[in-house]
Amino acid sequence: MPLIKFSQKHLIEVGCDEAGRGPLAGPVFAAAVILNPRKNIKGLDDSKALSEKVRTNLRKEIEDKALGFAVASLDNIEIDTYNILKSSFMAMHRAIDQLEIVPGLLLIDGNRFLPYKNIPHQCEIKGDGRFQAIAAASILAKTYRDEYMAKIHQEFPMYHWDKNQGYPTKAHRAAIKEFGPCKYHRMSFRLLEDQLHLF
Repeated sequence: MPLIKFSQKHLIEVGCDEAGRGPLAGPVFAAAVILNPRKNIKGLDDSKALSEKVRTNLRKEIEDKALGFAVASLDNIEIDTYNILKSSFMAMHRAIDQLEIVPGLLLIDGNRFLPYKNIPHQCEIKGDGRFQAIAAASILAKTYRDEYMAKIHQEFPMYHWDKNQGYPTKAHRAAIKEFGPCKYHRMSFRLLEDQLHLF
């Protein structure tokens, strides 16, 4: 079933999504995308449903064709300070802050959001699989975050972030158990199945 391009016809709307709520390490990224009604982008979908190659190609097309886009993040220290849910919303706010066009409506992936200034928002459960702008935002957030995790993997290769992107895989947890956490780990998260093994 094709994704909906716009939820309404009167307001400029921006799609917002995040990547990286579940990992044990690294930042949470968010993106905001305003699509161009005159330029179509084929193949937009939830980033998790696409291959890495397709995501990479779509990222370039989104950045070339969108009326506006922005990507922002909160690091693991901020996540530990504010909690991951609030940090996800704050990352979306930071992305919207960077847009040169002021939108009239925010389309948010998920069922909750912290209101942004005086702009109305609408939460869409599984919105990244239903609305093109949210799908585009999910692709940007995911590709930018994966790129960042591959970069910091060079600093701490023992955690294999180039493969697991900081998610709680067996290999990642085994590395935390062997080497302990590093400066990029989220200390407010349950890093090991049995936290007593950490210290």
